Amino acid sequence: MVEGMRGTQHPAIGRPRAFDPDEALDRALQVFWRQGYEGASLSDLTEAMGISRTSMYAAFGNKEDLFRKALERYASGPASYTEKALEQPTARAVAQHLLEGAILTTTARGGPAGCLSVQGALATGAPGQGAREALVMWRRKGENALRERFARARAEGDLPLDADPATLARYVVTLVYGIAVQAATGTPREALRQIIDTALHGWPTHRHPKTGKEPRARTTTRR
Repeated sequence: MVEGMRGTQHPAIGRPRAFDPDEALDRALQVFWRQGYEGASLSDLTEAMGISRTSMYAAFGNKEDLFRKALERYASGPASYTEKALEQPTARAVAQHLLEGAILTTTARGGPAGCLSVQGALATGAPGQGAREALVMWRRKGENALRERFARARAEGDLPLDADPATLARYVVTLVYGIAVQAATGTPREALRQIIDTALHGWPTHRHPKTGKEPRARTTTRR
């Protein structure tokens, strides 16, 4: 810089503050999770994210766009137990891992109680239509994946031939969201685990064609 020009330089004015998009999205996720879609105002979101509305729109789009991104974040983070459940070796283990994961996620210490899918579904007016549709599609995708896993279990002989994969998938998904509602009202983990034990007590199991006995049930480590 030429020495004589120093006096003409001025600091940048109005430069937007740098922020971490991943951290901001995590904070937005927490707001949606605690307050639901319609309950989370733009002021709530931007305050939690530590950015202006202009920065939010530039980085994430409008509120609905932000919610969809937060839902993706939820699926790959707190709710990633659903993908791991599908990898379990038996249909019963799939159901147990899924239900146990729901309990751990919805009752995590220091985190929001309940499930983002349930809290977000509290969108009832026209402004929440897009968010509600995103949640419906997300839940439907999960239920379809579970149905396909149970269909494979039946084909492999892990489930009896008269077991209905679609009904079993809907049953387990209903339990998952029921657990989320119970957790949101303060039901403790051990009480929720008793629900799992009761729900899986009559789980359909393929009996050995010669002995007529059921395979020994696998156990899941609890934390």
